[in-house]
Amino acid sequence: MTSLPIVDPHMHLWDFTRQHYSWLMDRPLPSNAAGNVEPIATPYGLSDYLADTAGYDVRGVVHVEAGANPAHALSETTWLQEVADQGRLPMALVAFAALNDPEVEALLAGHAEHAAVRGIRHIINWHKDPAKTYSARDVIGDADWQRGYALLAKYGLSFDLQIYPSQMDVAAQLAARHPDIPVIVNHAGMPTDRDADGLALWRQGLALLAAQPNVAIKVSGLAMIDRQWTLESLRPFILHTIDAFGADRTMFASNFPVDKLYGAFGTHYAAYDAITGDFTDAERRAMFAGNAARIYRLAVTL
Repeated sequence: MTSLPIVDPHMHLWDFTRQHYSWLMDRPLPSNAAGNVEPIATPYGLSDYLADTAGYDVRGVVHVEAGANPAHALSETTWLQEVADQGRLPMALVAFAALNDPEVEALLAGHAEHAAVRGIRHIINWHKDPAKTYSARDVIGDADWQRGYALLAKYGLSFDLQIYPSQMDVAAQLAARHPDIPVIVNHAGMPTDRDADGLALWRQGLALLAAQPNVAIKVSGLAMIDRQWTLESLRPFILHTIDAFGADRTMFASNFPVDKLYGAFGTHYAAYDAITGDFTDAERRAMFAGNAARIYRLAVTL
């Protein structure tokens, strides 16, 4: 059990009375690239998260939009701002906006009016394998999507980038064109293809993204791909991610309760702790808490 302070930069809550989450509430449940989500297809509030993290020194969290109906995006932010305002745990918010929506600017403005909002996520993972794709088509190169992305700077918003390695080249070019938009790669870049070509593409893509100083990365969600994971199966992916981005731009995250499908909070954090055992205390404190607090502008004492 790690005794390090934690700022968890990727967690989710959902209230089935406030928003509709098709991926959790429709019956039968839709197929999901993350696996069978039936065990977590129940309401999950801050009290549930605090119970899951009991005994750990969690100083703050970043709530990342949780796949609510797009029409409920602003409603989700309003609800989460209410949760944040309760003051039980310092909380920053990453809200949803479809960047290729012609009306996206109004939504960005609405999100930005909420004090806890720091950024936007629009999941755009595209994969030729229908079982792995999150998106019907690859939109990252589209002019309308890129126009929406460019608006983030106007509202002081970062972007949580959830893509697959095949999309990283275009993403790195986009980050280079907009150095004033902080980018946070989700789930270690989601190395879903584990053959030699797939892993080479992931390593190449991480290098391209890491070359941009405005890009950071979260280590989480690897269990969605490696569902029978062990310490040794995760080790090369975690160490390569840190090697690419450095200890000053890498953050460990829980992805709870999604990663709860594949282990308790403490089990995931014990793996992060063990794998970074040879790093300095300052590097470990940065990856477990300091980087997340800085990047997401969370006022926490560390």
